Amino acid sequence: MLRALSRALAAQQSLLALPQLVQQQAAPAAALAAAALAAASSSWRQRLPSAWRPYSAAAEKSGETISVTFKDEKDGSEKVVQAPLGKSLLEVAHENGVELEGACEGSLACSTCHVIVEDQEFYDKLPEADDDENDMLDLAFGLTDTSRLGCQIIASKDLDGLVVRIPSATRNMAVDGFRPKPH
Repeated sequence: MLRALSRALAAQQSLLALPQLVQQQAAPAAALAAAALAAASSSWRQRLPSAWRPYSAAAEKSGETISVTFKDEKDGSEKVVQAPLGKSLLEVAHENGVELEGACEGSLACSTCHVIVEDQEFYDKLPEADDDENDMLDLAFGLTDTSRLGCQIIASKDLDGLVVRIPSATRNMAVDGFRPKPH
């Protein structure tokens, strides 16, 4: 009986000490998480779908742009536009009247903003596509070795002069022919 009472008292003391233990353990964990976030700050933005990706305030305020050429395979037309640094090609296309569908509005849930980077040199400058983008590209019409989703290509200085082709068709799984309007 004395042992049972002793164990019950020890368990009660452990439970009373639990909030202090949790607080002591949480502080180092929070510091570790903050350090990990700071270390990965440059890459996490690239992994977010463009609808959720915050712009670089410095890039947006600078007003700097790069030249991007969109070639439409449907009618053979070309349109050269100035893309503000920090914006996705999907956003740039919508702002400039380029027919690049983007049915999911850049949330990485479709392949309708599929573009083909014409120059391997520019393709090699892009961050590697993550698994989510590759899964969507598998659904894209006319997939090539230099295919990417326009919502995942972010305008940066080293992409000045980029030329992309827009395939002649898309596979819009939601509503065939739906074209979202930019907000």
